[in-house]
Amino acid sequence: MRFTSTLFFLLSFFVSFGQNSKTEVFKKDSLIIVNKKPKKGFQNEYILFIPKGTPLNKKTFLLVEPNNTGRTSDSIEIHKKYAIDLASVSSVGNNVSTELKIPLLVPIFPRPSSQPLVYTHALDRDVIIDKSSELKRLDLQLLEMIKDAKRILNTANIEVDTKVFMNGFSASATFTNRFSFIHPEIIKAMAIGGFNGNLMLPEKKLNTVKLNYPIGLNDFTQLFDKNFDSDQFKTIPQFVYMGKLDNNDAVQYDDAYSDKERKLINDNLGRNTQDRYAKCQEIYRNHNVNAIFKTYENVGHWTTSDVNLEVIKFFLKQMQTK
Repeated sequence: MRFTSTLFFLLSFFVSFGQNSKTEVFKKDSLIIVNKKPKKGFQNEYILFIPKGTPLNKKTFLLVEPNNTGRTSDSIEIHKKYAIDLASVSSVGNNVSTELKIPLLVPIFPRPSSQPLVYTHALDRDVIIDKSSELKRLDLQLLEMIKDAKRILNTANIEVDTKVFMNGFSASATFTNRFSFIHPEIIKAMAIGGFNGNLMLPEKKLNTVKLNYPIGLNDFTQLFDKNFDSDQFKTIPQFVYMGKLDNNDAVQYDDAYSDKERKLINDNLGRNTQDRYAKCQEIYRNHNVNAIFKTYENVGHWTTSDVNLEVIKFFLKQMQTK
């Protein structure tokens, strides 16, 4: 595997490879760490992993998986290390990328200990309203990273679709779920799992209680200066899964939800992950969301080879669907 933080070197390698090689696939696993580009709209680095066998001069898809360190740290190097592992070694996203021969983008978003309630890796309310340059509107930063990655891939003769695949597990699943509400127009298909049983809901109220972001849509227009695109969201093919033994419950912790949000969820959706998962499924089906729901027996807050294989098959089917 090729690791480098020098984008110029890899771009030179890509251009040379694309012009001089007669093969139609990318020959080596390669990992690029792309520097932040504030003038282009992203204040953090990102990783672009290109697996061996990625087709050249043929349209494919870019897979995006948000980073999830699993803890806070004021050292961006800690978050970078975990993001590199996610991109190149240990994640469902890496399995999908490697098996389907599609490039993978992983942002290196911070999750600072100095701001423990700002749960960046789950795209919570605190980060959406944060005004600091580094953390401001991580969703928009990710959009700009995607645009930048497409430019790099195009230089390497790797053409990707205008829409992306998205994947996530645990906090990155929550990020992906919330991102899909804000920017449904950019997502071709998505797979999420291990998300504490709690999905963002396509409703403004539940049991007469107003649902603000990130629980629902009540203040969506005020926060994002646009209306929720229900039609786009409902057409996104989604593979949504939980382990039946998964009792990992971020809802009960202050970094994930405020006291008000926690009470609202516990009182109206359920006080444990499995009850909430069942209720969220019911609500999504009532709204005709294009989601496949799957529960895995004897699986907790982790994935298995069977889980990974089903996610791979799900995305493969989407690649074959025009």
